Amino acid sequence: MRRWSLKVVILAGGLGTRMREETEFRPKPMVEVGGKPVLWHIMKIFATQGATDFVILTGYKGEMIKRFFYDYSMLNLDFKVTLGDAASIEYYGAPEEDGWTVTVVDTGQLSLTGQRILGAQKYLNGEPFFLTYGDGVANVNLAELKKSHASSGATLTVTTARPQSRFGVIAMKNESLVDHFVEKPAGKELINIGYMMASPQIFDFLEPDGSLEDGPLARMAQEGVLGAHFHQGFWQPMDTIREAQSLNKLWDAGDPPWLRVPG
Repeated sequence: MRRWSLKVVILAGGLGTRMREETEFRPKPMVEVGGKPVLWHIMKIFATQGATDFVILTGYKGEMIKRFFYDYSMLNLDFKVTLGDAASIEYYGAPEEDGWTVTVVDTGQLSLTGQRILGAQKYLNGEPFFLTYGDGVANVNLAELKKSHASSGATLTVTTARPQSRFGVIAMKNESLVDHFVEKPAGKELINIGYMMASPQIFDFLEPDGSLEDGPLARMAQEGVLGAHFHQGFWQPMDTIREAQSLNKLWDAGDPPWLRVPG
């Protein structure tokens, strides 16, 4: 497996108001799928394809994300410690995620996405980087995304997909007879599902008190520097409790589709 030197920036600071049942107590990226935060699953998607250097941009209840990574070895491994001497701690084995590098950045409780990304700039060394949200999983082919970004010369390349309908669709034989049902077909529209790649020039489009979505994307499109990479594989957001339950069912069934390395 190839190793990427590119960093992965993950927006993990939003309020998650559409999942208030869960996010009243924890940030949405910490809502669990199969006993692991969905944030871990997103990181695993990148790590499975060789990108293991992460910058996590926190905000709402960000201390829970900080604690998760700070105590990661203690929570996931057996260990021995001499009481009164914390420096004596000895862990047995290594975590599955051994070698991941995680920079956790507090970008403010109520910051918008553009402001959060600006908060990551000093950790990116003026290099291109992957960028995504902390609440959706997809088996996007990172090598193809990078290739698409490089060939277009774009400042930002978004991954697009056709969203699945929330409802089954009826196909008619005529005005009064049903021919068949189509269960939640894919729509015709294209949407941005995250899993983006950005060049350093993106910071020229961001405002300290603004979002990425309102303004910068439109300006990049107007200037011809917003690329798009079409994804035909698995994608599932986690905006609602129902979607979280759906992801948990897929995990429990084994071989979760978002962790299948694309061909």
